[in-house]
This record gives sequence, structure tokens and C-alpha cells, in this order.
Amino acid sequence: MPFIDVSREDLIFIFSAIFQFIKTWWWAPLPFILWGPFKFLWLWWRVDIFLSQQTSVMLEIKLPKELLKPIRAMEVVLSSIHASVYQPPDLWEKWIDGQVQLSIGLEIASINGEPHFFIRTPKVFRDEIESSIYAQFPEIEIKEVDDYTKYVPQDLPNKEWNMFGADYKLVMPSFYPIKTYLQFETEKEALEKKRIDPVAGLMEAMAKVKEGEQLWIQFLIAPVGEIDEIKFMGKVTTKGSLGVWRKEGEKLRDKLARRDEDTKPKSMLQEASDILIHGKVGEEKKEKDIIPPEMKLTPGERDILSAIEMKMAKPIFECTARFIYLGKRDIWFKGNWRLAMVYSSQYTANNLNAMVPLGRTLTKIKKYFLLRPLNANFIRERRMYLRCRRLFRLYINRLSPFFPEQGGTFKLNTEELASLYHFPSWEISPVPGISRMDSKKGPPPELPIE
Repeated sequence: MPFIDVSREDLIFIFSAIFQFIKTWWWAPLPFILWGPFKFLWLWWRVDIFLSQQTSVMLEIKLPKELLKPIRAMEVVLSSIHASVYQPPDLWEKWIDGQVQLSIGLEIASINGEPHFFIRTPKVFRDEIESSIYAQFPEIEIKEVDDYTKYVPQDLPNKEWNMFGADYKLVMPSFYPIKTYLQFETEKEALEKKRIDPVAGLMEAMAKVKEGEQLWIQFLIAPVGEIDEIKFMGKVTTKGSLGVWRKEGEKLRDKLARRDEDTKPKSMLQEASDILIHGKVGEEKKEKDIIPPEMKLTPGERDILSAIEMKMAKPIFECTARFIYLGKRDIWFKGNWRLAMVYSSQYTANNLNAMVPLGRTLTKIKKYFLLRPLNANFIRERRMYLRCRRLFRLYINRLSPFFPEQGGTFKLNTEELASLYHFPSWEISPVPGISRMDSKKGPPPELPIE
């Protein structure tokens, strides 16, 4: 290779040309680089304005002593809520108005050892929610109350109050269901007092919370439906739509069932390239097995497939689940946070799914041996303080774990949610702390019927 002699003047000319090009066209790639951040910040701004214009109400559920309805009744309530609350935005509503699918808060709070059931809903959905509940539980009383989170210091944790909490996540993908009330055999027991109710264990645990302590559990649910953001085009392509989610679930189902994927026929160009490169005229056809792959599954694998299909067959909610244990420092006992973990562990199905704390939101910082110099007490305490502040802010504002970013949520159907949140009777959960009515009261006469 001959040596190319480049003089100093040539180098100066080359570098000056490059510099002049950059100086002239430096702005050209900026739209492509800044489009992603601009789109995120724009949508955050519009959504923040939309949410600031919404008015929510806190409804407390007063239970009677005699409540003989099974857990299945709560599943009917959630199905009705799903149909009445689902209002997906179109393109204009999303990008200009900032409209998002509003969520409903199903909350259980133990305040000084007295458990309470709350539902926090946008005011526009109040009538629909009350009608859905009264249709299945006409003997209960629904009362509008103040938000219970306002009666604790808003700067937690501080010198007088401490807290511990986390968001929940699913161990497996959302297609795998958690353990539901059907596995507790609640519907097979003739006598009410012999039925097994996982919420009864939570009521017992909450009744043990002392004066000056509180335990909060929150489920934020937003319905997921078939209608898409570009529904007027007749397509289902949005990432969060139910159609896309079900298609992914069907792929998982076929993979677990060991079904062969349908291969698309090759084009003439691909066939020609295979002949030239590999010398193959066509693909060798695989011999089909006489026994279908579904018949080779074990009983446990069949149960998993059946559970996945049953979950996808019912109405789906996008869910955020979290808990917070807080109290005054002189009586606050950190170990009491396990009360919430015992509650969630009841829904663990070893061959399906389970709810566990989301590590990024857990108000506990691990110590790593190799990074011990970086885990000094003041750094760890500061990180834990910031996690507590963020978790508390998200709880009282009823926002998803990583807001304004996506993530941290999972999908549950009405059967799973009814298992996690329902109203236990006195026969099943005779906890003295629960405020119950001595007499039955029907729905208020001013409740709309249409």
C-alpha cells in the first residue's frame, strides 16, 4: 500500500471543513434526540392539568352484623364497576386534554386498632359505584367521609412519626393468577361461620394495631377494555389495551401447551436465496406426531393452562397495590409491617403467582459487603427517608408507583380483586374493632336508578 503524504495544510483544511459542517448543521439531529423527552414532558404536563381538575370523594362502607352474601357478590360488583367506569381517551383527549383512564381506590385502613373499609372514587363515578354496591349488598351503609390520610402528619417520616411500606408486584407475569376465593372453598360450606375467608385474617391482624398506630392497604384499579386509543380506526395496537394483552397471553398459552408456531410461507426471493446459499430447494417437512401435544401435558400443566385461560376470560383491571404501616415513634414497632405480608401471602399459589414487595419501593435499604464504605449510616438513612416520602406521597395522591413514568402495575381480574377486597360478615370475622350497624338499612331513596 503506497504511503499517502498529507501535509499540514491539508489537515487544517479537512478539520476546518468538518468544523464548518458541524457549525452549520449541529441542529439537524436535535429533533430526533429531543422528541422522546419532549413527548414525555408534554404528556406529563397535560395529564397533571387533567388530574388537578378532578374531584374525588371518600366513601366509607359500614357493615351490618348479618352479611350473608358470598365473596362472589363482590365479583359482580367489580364487573359492574368495570363496565361503568371504563372511559378510554382518544388521540385528542390524550395529547391535548391530557385525559387518562381514572382509577378507583379500594382501601382498608386500621386506625388505632379499628379496621375500616373505604372506596375513593372520582366524583363523576360516585352514583355508579354506589348503585353497583347496593345492588348486591342492600343492607350496608355508604357514607361520605374525610380522607383518613389527612389526619396524620403530611411530612412523614419525622421526629415524632415513623413509617414502613412498599408497593406490591407479581412474581410471575400477570397472565398467571394468584390464589382466589374459589381455592378457599368458601362457596362449598353451607354454614357461614365455617367458611374460610382470607380477609378475616387481615381483620384480626388490624385489630391488634395499638393506639397511635395505623396500617393502610390500598388497591388502585383502572379498567382495561377492548376499546383502543385509536378506536375510530378499528385497530387494537396500544400497548396497554386488552386486545394486545390477550394476544400475548395466548402466545404464552400456546408455548406452555407446546404447540408449534404457524410459520409464514417464504417469498420467492427467500426461496431463491436458500437455493443459492444452502442448496436447499425447500424446507423439509417435519413428521407430525400422532399424539397432539395437549395430550402430553401433566395434570399440573393442564391446571396452569386452565387458570391462565380463566383469568383472561374475565374483566381485567390495571392494578397498583401497596401498604403503609405508620405510628408514633415511642410505640412504633417495625415488625408489625409483617401483618400486611401475612395477608398477601394467603394468596400465594406456588404453581401460579404471588404478591411480594417491589424492591425499588420497599422502605428498607440492603447492605452490600463490597459496597459497605458507600453504605454509611447517613447515606442509607437519607435514601430510606426519600423512599418513605415518595411512597407516602404516592399513597395519598393515589398514583402509580413510578408516576409519571409507566410501570410498577400489574393486571388482575374481578375474581382476584374480589378475593383481595370484600366485606366479611360477623360470623366469619367477629372482630370487635370493626364498626358495624346493629340494624339493617336499605339504600338511600335519592340513589339514581338509571
